[in-house]
Amino acid sequence: MRIKVKIAEEKRENVEISTPFIKLDAFLKFSAACSTGGEAKEAVQSGQVEVNGEVCAQRGRKLRSGDTVTVFGRTYTVSAPAGEDI
Repeated sequence: MRIKVKIAEEKRENVEISTPFIKLDAFLKFSAACSTGGEAKEAVQSGQVEVNGEVCAQRGRKLRSGDTVTVFGRTYTVSAPAGEDI
């Protein structure tokens, strides 16, 4: 007997920032991953947020271009605007 397993494709979004860094809680709101600051705070404190593959409990963690954030099954990549190296 053969069983086929279909793995859901990971959803990944690119989010451009125009500053050298953005704090994690602000990024969660900016990317629309969380609708409020309170929701962002709760997600971080409850261990639902990963930064670069590791659970992050610091709301004020500075994210820079190239960092990845995973929350609620979605992955976001922080990037600088095209042609800019921030």
